[in-house]
Amino acid sequence: MTEVIVLNGGSSSGKSGIARCLQAVLPDPWLAVGTDTLVDAMPASMQASDAGIEFAPDGGVIVGSEFRTLEAAWIEGVAAMARVGARVVVDEVFLGGAESQQRWQKALRDLRVLWVGVRCDSAVAAGREVARGDRVIGMAASQADVVHRGVVYDLEVDTTHAESMECARAIAAHVR
Repeated sequence: MTEVIVLNGGSSSGKSGIARCLQAVLPDPWLAVGTDTLVDAMPASMQASDAGIEFAPDGGVIVGSEFRTLEAAWIEGVAAMARVGARVVVDEVFLGGAESQQRWQKALRDLRVLWVGVRCDSAVAAGREVARGDRVIGMAASQADVVHRGVVYDLEVDTTHAESMECARAIAAHVR
């Protein structure tokens, strides 16, 4: 049986909405965690430090060594939850493309994982970003393609025109 579903896509691509819909349509309980969960759990000082995570005015994201240390621990923690029986949907942004996926693959090596690419036209994601009002403008456009570079998926969905529930049902059909 699938133990972990990893949703990878740029900011405002629809990953969080899909994760919530997956929780509604999958027959067993699934935890939903995401990169926003990690960032929110960090002290505020980490968002003002070269060693932490910085959000540039143009939407770029810069991560430092302290962020990477905490991120590695968090990834291992998510994997540990899955190993002891929690099914987990991960809402992730692979800023490093294939390199980011490799970090997750290493941690999830002994688990059954469904890798899902969540794509969205950059202009549509940028419109969502403005409507949300809680993101640095430019983040969606800067991440739309880079997060998918070199990443290998079992399945891809596109939220440009498809609703979250439609995407979640397509993903759920691949969960074994």
